[in-house]
Amino acid sequence: MISISPLQFAVYWRLSLIFIFVSFLFFLDILTAAVLEDTCSHGNDTEATAARTFLNQSEAEEVSEPFADWTVLSRRHNSVCSWRTWLPFGQTLFMVGMLLGSLVGGAISDRFGKRPVLLACVSIHAVCGVAPAVVSQPLPFLAVRCVTGVCNNIIISCSFSLAVEWTLPPSRLWPPAALPFCFGLGTMGAAILAWLSPSWTWLHLMLSLPQVACLPLFYWIPESPRWLLLKKRKDVLERYRSNSDQDRHCLDRLLDSAFSELQKAAEAKADPGHAHCDIIHPTVLVRLSIMSYISLASALTYYGICLNIGSFGVGVYWAQFFSGLSEAPCLLVPLIGLGRRPLTILALFLSGAACFLSLLISRYHCDAALVMSAALLGKLCILAATFISTLYGIELFPTIVRQRCVSLVNLSFRIGCLANTLVPPTSDGAISLAAMLVYSSGPIVGCGLCLLLPETSGSPLPDTVYDCLQQNKNRPDSGALCWRRTYENGHGSKTEAVSTKEPLRPQGALP
Repeated sequence: MISISPLQFAVYWRLSLIFIFVSFLFFLDILTAAVLEDTCSHGNDTEATAARTFLNQSEAEEVSEPFADWTVLSRRHNSVCSWRTWLPFGQTLFMVGMLLGSLVGGAISDRFGKRPVLLACVSIHAVCGVAPAVVSQPLPFLAVRCVTGVCNNIIISCSFSLAVEWTLPPSRLWPPAALPFCFGLGTMGAAILAWLSPSWTWLHLMLSLPQVACLPLFYWIPESPRWLLLKKRKDVLERYRSNSDQDRHCLDRLLDSAFSELQKAAEAKADPGHAHCDIIHPTVLVRLSIMSYISLASALTYYGICLNIGSFGVGVYWAQFFSGLSEAPCLLVPLIGLGRRPLTILALFLSGAACFLSLLISRYHCDAALVMSAALLGKLCILAATFISTLYGIELFPTIVRQRCVSLVNLSFRIGCLANTLVPPTSDGAISLAAMLVYSSGPIVGCGLCLLLPETSGSPLPDTVYDCLQQNKNRPDSGALCWRRTYENGHGSKTEAVSTKEPLRPQGALP
């Protein structure tokens, strides 16, 4: 049974709660359009008629406070209905914001730490949820959606990094699987809240007020031990270690692993023999091209299905609910005893095949629920491929250029997200034939490209191009690699195969 320290538990459950709230505003434009479609389609409904009658009467007499508030809400509701044609631009600006967040998020989190950046973005994210309920005008709404996208991307990247960096190497696949599971729970919850919302104002309040109420809980999220080690924040590390015996044992193991990787990276940069290790090296460039393509294809397929979930002939609320439910099985992926490459190939192939099946049966006018089920199966598989390839990409690139390569791969993913918002639906509101062909063929092409990549599961992170070449030959270097493989298998012995490049540190010692 895996033992979890109190600090690890504090990280995991708070980040899980954050991911639930992140999903509330992720597909807000789809839910908003559905709510306004229900409330604005009846221009002479009882509420609007009563509001107009009351406004005429209020010109001659003083308006009491409760009725005045109700009248303001009615007028705001009517004003939103007048500009609801602007709503499709909200999703585009949201994706633009996510693209901007991917460009600046890594730099500011590396400089100021993941914890303060995460806390600031979570707070802004909650305020952005409340703002449209207060100021219901088109331009402020679009600006808020762009800011929400920036915060959303930074929250996701910081959360993944914190969860992985607080996890021991043998269990690193669990956080990337658990957090999307919580995202799916939030998607289901948002669909239910939207179905219960009677108007624009209530929708935004119901989706944002829970986030505002939970903001104080996030203050106790601990900082990344790797970042504290890099910045020599020994006082904070010692405070974490003194929290409990379990925390001290966990941090000793995490810091030993982090110290080893940081020391090797520093030696690689200082060694003139490794000066040729650049991002344009053929080995690195091939891996970067393949992972960028997989990220682009994954984004096109995943968000193509998510953003067009209402095009399968099923009600938007039900479709959004089952869209979140379809992501639940991703929690079982770490239990599959396959390596990174077989898992990625399998997930990509199943996703492409499911999307093609959905396209095929839709052409024969089959039941809408069957078409949506096949599409959601493709969505589940591409989600699994996405979080597996995220770890896979980290393990493929050398340490001294890893961050730049991962940033470029992430940029390709965000470009794919943005491209989805620019694809117009057909005249009947369905997904076009060309779009579905892209969603199905893109992952299948990625399967073939994955065959050109080496297996990295259970092996240490490469530090130079030489280490990457050794991965291709499947002959890990004895020495530095052997000790770290022993550690990652959970045996805990650091005295039998220690590399001469990595001096052994005492258990629990801080640099």
